[in-house]
Amino acid sequence: MKELTSSEIRQMFLDFFATKGHDIVPSKNLIPQDDPTLLWINSGVATLKKYFDGSVIPENPRIANAQKAIRTNDIENVGKTARHHTLFEMMGNFSIGDYFKEEVIPWAWELLTSPEWYGLDKNLLYVTVYPKDQEAKRIWQEKTDLPDGHIYEVEDNFWDIGEGPSGPDSEIFFDRGPAFQDLPDNDPEMYPGGENERYLEIWNIVFSQFNHLPGLTDNAKYPELPHKNIDTGMGLERVVTVFQNGRTNFDTDLFLPIIQATEKLSDKIAYDGTKDSETNTSFKVIADHVRAITFAIGDGALPTNEGRGYVIRRLLRRAVLHGRKLGIKGEFLTSLVPIVGQIMFSYYPEITDNMTKIQKTIAAEEKRFNATLTGGLVLLNNVIDTAKQAGEKQISGVDAFKLSDTYGFPLELTQEQALDAGLTVDVNGFNEALQAQRIRARAARNNNSSSMGVQNAVLTDLKVASKYVGWTTTCVEHAQVVAIIGQDEQGIDALLDSAQANNQLQFVFDSTPFYAEMGGQVADFGDILNDKNDVIGHVVNVQRAPNGQHIHTVDVLSDINSGDHVNLRVDLARHIAVSQNHTATHLLDQALRQVIGGDVHQAGSLVEPEYLRFDFTHEGPLNPSTLDQIESLVNDEIAKNSPITWVETDIATAKKMGAVAVFGEKYGKQVRVVSIGDFNKEFDGGTHANSTAELGLFKIVSESGIGAGVRRIEAVTGLPALAIYKSEEQALKAIALQLKAQKLTDTPEKVADLQNDLKAAQRLVESLESKLANAAAGDLFRDVKTINGHTYITAQLQVSGMDGLRQVADNWKESYPSDVLVLAAVIEEKVSLIVAASPNANQKGIKAGQLIKQIAPLVGGGGGGRPDMAQAGGKNAAGINDVFTAVGDFLANL
Repeated sequence: MKELTSSEIRQMFLDFFATKGHDIVPSKNLIPQDDPTLLWINSGVATLKKYFDGSVIPENPRIANAQKAIRTNDIENVGKTARHHTLFEMMGNFSIGDYFKEEVIPWAWELLTSPEWYGLDKNLLYVTVYPKDQEAKRIWQEKTDLPDGHIYEVEDNFWDIGEGPSGPDSEIFFDRGPAFQDLPDNDPEMYPGGENERYLEIWNIVFSQFNHLPGLTDNAKYPELPHKNIDTGMGLERVVTVFQNGRTNFDTDLFLPIIQATEKLSDKIAYDGTKDSETNTSFKVIADHVRAITFAIGDGALPTNEGRGYVIRRLLRRAVLHGRKLGIKGEFLTSLVPIVGQIMFSYYPEITDNMTKIQKTIAAEEKRFNATLTGGLVLLNNVIDTAKQAGEKQISGVDAFKLSDTYGFPLELTQEQALDAGLTVDVNGFNEALQAQRIRARAARNNNSSSMGVQNAVLTDLKVASKYVGWTTTCVEHAQVVAIIGQDEQGIDALLDSAQANNQLQFVFDSTPFYAEMGGQVADFGDILNDKNDVIGHVVNVQRAPNGQHIHTVDVLSDINSGDHVNLRVDLARHIAVSQNHTATHLLDQALRQVIGGDVHQAGSLVEPEYLRFDFTHEGPLNPSTLDQIESLVNDEIAKNSPITWVETDIATAKKMGAVAVFGEKYGKQVRVVSIGDFNKEFDGGTHANSTAELGLFKIVSESGIGAGVRRIEAVTGLPALAIYKSEEQALKAIALQLKAQKLTDTPEKVADLQNDLKAAQRLVESLESKLANAAAGDLFRDVKTINGHTYITAQLQVSGMDGLRQVADNWKESYPSDVLVLAAVIEEKVSLIVAASPNANQKGIKAGQLIKQIAPLVGGGGGGRPDMAQAGGKNAAGINDVFTAVGDFLANL
């Protein structure tokens, strides 16, 4: 067997399929683009869904890739099994309605066994097929020299994930030999395809030939797809294990350098790949998790408490905990990131390029978690104390899960601390709470929509020519109707969600000025007119078809037939407003990069007629002066009346021009580059103003955070911007009038004077309240009641705030005239309560915190506090007398 590195194995796979006419597609970002059904890119085919469901037709129907992916549904098994990972690479070759079984099976065999390529021993290879797929079995027998007896028919060999493409598959296994056999020969799982360690699955070829339609459950009845496809997957980590004879995937050049670097940090604890142990599990978890968080952060994801960010946070925390088990002190994960970069550099140089950003993010999160661990111990100790006081021997699963989910305190640490305190943890209850959360999360993601879309032959086969001319005109005379799209035979419109009702149909014209919704820019609206210029339809939506045509959703007012010639008129006011806001988006993007710099990148945008929205990566809010600087920079460019021009060219030339590609993977071989004077140059397919002066004015309306590390700016241009300025001016004039300011510019000084006067008045009120409290305290502290040997004072006071109650309580503490003090006040229609207990009362078992929890519900509220002092709030003032009565009852029952 050849000795190959992981880099050589990956490159050889891609080179082989390049010789078979495939386009080699780079590994895409782990964060799905335009696919809300996925949290992460989780397979090699995930980035190609648009081709398989027919929503986009690829330039070349033959594609191959090595795609990074993340899966965390089995995170607990990472490190405990030979092949579970969070981040992995899937190599695959794909046919979109081109070649099928007759080609792909011999190619797979050639790559695996040819001395020019992988050169594996054919006698060590086995395949499985679906029993009803005798065609695949015949091809394996006739088109390859697979040894006799090396084909197994397995009922599970049918790939089906729900509605959409499905079909039989054929898996390829490598016999690792007797040294890896973990079951006796007569065990029912001891065969290629069974649950054993000897026969390792290295490749799966899916023959995507059926359409799983809604309501169908029997794959034997699935109709054939309009276009049959090939979808294969070869896990790089598994194949490297074969060539490097690793006991597990971790015993290869993809992981061992990380493990060896961890050994040097781990207080001389060594990794032993020949056995399973808790120590070895910790090494593997760290190696796996640091790869995943490095790639995820490199692709723009950041640690947060939900979604993708929660996955990163959870992986990082698990790695830190396993580091502690190995005796590693302090932050250490950042030191492993360069090792990941070195291992993956040949195919993923961006890890090294983004090293500083990745390490900075990991260091901050690791430091935060170490602080969380310290704080979590305090919270856990409170839970333990409460359990002991209640005479319980176990920490509830709900409490353990809350510590884990809300505060990031892991279950294993909770168990360790509980054991030291003589308690156990209700693990079953913890798992029930965890499962309930998973169910909620799955429901929130709406898994029903995660399967492949159903192909629509009407749309995928639509090949009529249609040209978009909206970059230069908003009117087209004598456009011909070249297609009318109604419902297909299943009643499904795979392109548009809107129902085909109320006289709505989709039309394709040979030439159109209507912009189709793309890249965050909304579609053009407008009218369809006949040769008499009578309006016969309203265009209410425009979307892009799989083959690039613009499909117009039209409210039909009069008959429009295929072949008719009509006039098309874009709603000019809407078009201009959208175009101006699109230009403003480019100006804002450039201004952000110039003012903030660093790692600012676009994270999404929306361009509407009324406003624009721009999301970008940045840690923390922008201060007002920075926002003013950004706004001024955009308005300066508007004032320059800079011309806006565009050219079409190839990608290489565009990059030499200095154009910025915001979403690189969306562009074809030819790109459109839009230039705004010398200020900005970007890849872009949208519509724009002719010059910056047409925008008139730019105004930032808001700046806010929409997630960890992602900020959002909303802004307006033109008349809407002017309207905001006028509104703010009117508000300022009204304030100036109230303050008797001679000029608007005098208003800030008048407001400052007013604030100073208010503070002086507040200090005077506080002083007077303090004197009144001291005066009232003399009489109050003489009104002592006694019950069951305990003394207490209750009173309702008239004070302006909680501080007035605290002042009286502080006076009470000077002499402790009673065991317990309970004060109430109604402040702005809300009840405030304070309970104080003397040291003597605490020794008798009277705790202020316990008492206030019993009486606060009587005023419709709740509260808590320390044994000596507690406070609460409520809304029911009528319950104050009941509170005072309950105090006596509480003491009487002690």
